[in-house]
Order: sequence, then structure tokens, then C-alpha cells
Amino acid sequence: MSPKALDRLFRLALVPLTAAVLVATGCSSSSTTTTQTQPQMGPAFAIGTDAPMASVVSFQVQLESVELTASDGTTTSSLISGTPTVDFARFNGLQTLLDMNDVPADDYTSVTITLGGGTIGYLDTSVTPPTIQTMTANFSSPKVTATLTNSLNIIHGGNPAGLRIDFDLAKSIQVDGSGNITGAVNPTFHVTGVKNSDNGGYIDELVAGVLSVGSQSFVVQGPHGEQFTIDVSGTTVWDGGASLSTLSPGSIVAVSGKIDPADQTLDADVVDLLTDTGFYASGQITYVTPASGAATSFDLYVRGLEPTNTGLTLGQLATVDLTGNENYYIYWMSNTLTDFLFNSSSLVAGQAVTVGGPATGAANASDVTVDRIHLHNWGFNGTIVPGSEDPANSTFQMQVKGFAGVLIPETITVYYGPICDFRYGLGAFSDLTDNASIRVVGLLLKDSQTGNVVLIARYIDGLDFTNFTTTAAQ
Repeated sequence: MSPKALDRLFRLALVPLTAAVLVATGCSSSSTTTTQTQPQMGPAFAIGTDAPMASVVSFQVQLESVELTASDGTTTSSLISGTPTVDFARFNGLQTLLDMNDVPADDYTSVTITLGGGTIGYLDTSVTPPTIQTMTANFSSPKVTATLTNSLNIIHGGNPAGLRIDFDLAKSIQVDGSGNITGAVNPTFHVTGVKNSDNGGYIDELVAGVLSVGSQSFVVQGPHGEQFTIDVSGTTVWDGGASLSTLSPGSIVAVSGKIDPADQTLDADVVDLLTDTGFYASGQITYVTPASGAATSFDLYVRGLEPTNTGLTLGQLATVDLTGNENYYIYWMSNTLTDFLFNSSSLVAGQAVTVGGPATGAANASDVTVDRIHLHNWGFNGTIVPGSEDPANSTFQMQVKGFAGVLIPETITVYYGPICDFRYGLGAFSDLTDNASIRVVGLLLKDSQTGNVVLIARYIDGLDFTNFTTTAAQ
């Protein structure tokens, strides 16, 4: 298949932190009636992701509050409801939505984030085979204030605007002289304002449970209890055998799209049915048995899970047994090419997948049974192999690093095309240089003819964040 044809597989993009806002106002009274003008409100949202650290596989932190400060010094209340725990390493290179609401129309110049407890999960390569270890995160300060390079202008009656908050794990998590993670964390964020029409404001993947279904929409509940209305249309792509008529309360879906400027619902470009039987788990494949031919099982590092009362737990390795009756899907691709590109013979270590099936099949982490397997985009960190850049064929080679690098030790070929976006200091293919550190967000596939692992790029990110405002703990 040509790179151009392969490139049509996706148009995706997540990520972990996200939030948006509500503010309460009121009036007071005494023996003399007074009237206090209610502020005009405007739609706002927040999106987040992480700037990765090679060996870190998870970074879970409790968000106690996220507050905006206007140019006149006034602040909003917390932009998030409750105090959710977010894994900033879960959606490497992708963007997801935590909340959206109205805030007073104003010109906001900074954001203050208050953190609660946190844990660091990392790959310990000092032992053979490498293992995943967890330690408590010790923050130098629980409160971080970041100044916006360009102020966030919330306008009454205007299009939604919000924040893209990027947690820089590499600069935040401290190491000793030998490169060992110490547990000390100096929180560092890169913050920028985005519009709902910007690439940075696109919702790559929101995983949620269906609550109710209407004629042209459905309501979901997100991972932290928030509820969103999802609007669908004739252009919505349905994956995983889904349609509006097949959704029902209890279905778990992944949704991509953007916030509607009129009513703050989410306009869905893609809806993927992860399971209609009440159980799903997401993560990365770490080992496939056998290494070639049709797989009979694979090990999955669990990053996402619903419900949480099965035999599986976040951060563990689970063994998924295959019977040959599973259905295979590729997110953003609902045609017959899926069977050719992704099946039991094309499973490889490093792929980001979601599995779904009856909850009874997840009672034992060493013997998980599922009825559907979905391949998703993921962010792979690495360096460009010198001299491998080939603009004529839209390819270059990459040596994957960190956690995924242990899973993918060989050099892989990266394909990109017209819909591939270059971000964070990179504007075009010509900006790629030998040995440059980059992150490629895309689909990891096995070439059916050669057996080689290839990566189809949706995003190519520079890892130099000088175009963002970087603010550490205050």
C-alpha cells in the first residue's frame, strides 16, 4: 500500500489533562434593595497532554484546582469539578477533554494549578527483564502559576476558547547523577490558549460510557464523572460496528471531534464502540505469543480500565488469550482494509490497543478473554536515523526510545502524508534533522509482506518547547 493510501487511515489526534469552567456570582440584599450586575458569560474549555520522559510509563496526579486570572487580577473558581486524578502519561501525544463550562467573559493572562498527591510509574532497566516500578511523587510546591504568552480572551456569545496545558515530565521529574528517578518533582507546564477550531483544541479521543441516546445525539459520562452531549451527523464515521441505533446505556465509546461553537456539545467526527458488554481495557502490547503467525495471546500493560472492579488493575500486565473469534478494528478506519492491516497475525509489541468484552472475561488478569480489539494512535519518542530522510517517498527512519524502545528495539520506518501535522517547533518535513529527538504520534503496524514494523504518522512533534511559556513551581 502506498504511503498516501496508508495516510488516509487517520485524522486523529489526546491527552491527559483537560478542564473547563464554571463561576458562581450572586447578589446581596439589606434593608435597602440593591442590584448587582451579573457578569456576561462565555464558553471555555481546557485540553492537556504531556511532554514525555523516556522511562516514565505513568504519572498520576490529583488536580485540586485550575484557576484563571484576568488582567485586572480577578480569578475564576476552579475550572474542574471535584478533584480528579489524571495520568499525564496515558495519552502520549494525544488530547482529551475533561470538562467544559461557562466563565465570565474577560481577558485572562495566567492560570494557577494546585496539585494534590501523585505517583510515578517508570521502567526499571537495571534488572533483566526490565520491570515497572512505582514511587510517590514529592512536589517541590503543590501550586504552579503559568503566564500565558497570548492572553485567553473569553467573549460573551463568541466561539469557545480554552487552555492547552502540557505537563513537561522530562523537566519536572528529577533524577540523580546516574539518571535514576528520585521521586522529587518540580512541576513544569507549557500553557497556551486555543480556539475550538485550532489543532490544539481538537479532542482526539474521549473514552466515556453512554448514558442515554437521542435522535441525533447521545449523552456520555467521562472517566471523572463529568457528562457531555455528543452530536452526530451524516459525516460522522462509525467504527467498531457502531451506529446510533446500536448504542445503549452501558456501551463504552471513544469519540473524536471538536466543541460546537453554538451550544458547547461535542461534534463527533468519529465514534468507536469499544464494548457493548460492559468491560474495556486500554494500554500497550508488551509481548505477543507466538512471535510470528497468528497470535494465541498477548500481554497488555493496562493504562485505562472500566469498570475498575474486575480482576484487572491499572499499571499491571494482563494476558489476553485469543480464540480466533475476536473482531479487529482500527480507530478512524471503518472499511475492509482493517482486516488486511490489523488481525491476529499483525499484532506486535508496542501497539496501543483497546480490548473489550464481557466483564466475566476480565476476572483473572492472567486469563483475559475479549471479543473485540481496537488499534489506536500513540506517541512514540525517538531519534531520526542520520541520512534516512526521504521526502520523495515521504519516509524517514526512527530509533524508538524509552518504554516503547524496549518493546521495539529495531529501527522502524515512519510514513507521513498530506494530513500529517508537524507541531511544537516543526513546521514541515524539511525541519527534520539527523539525530533530532522527536515524537511521532501514529499507528504502529506490521508490514504483511516483510514482517517489519512501520509507523504511520498523524503528528510529528519537536521536543523543544521554547514556543511555549514554561513555568515551574512558584
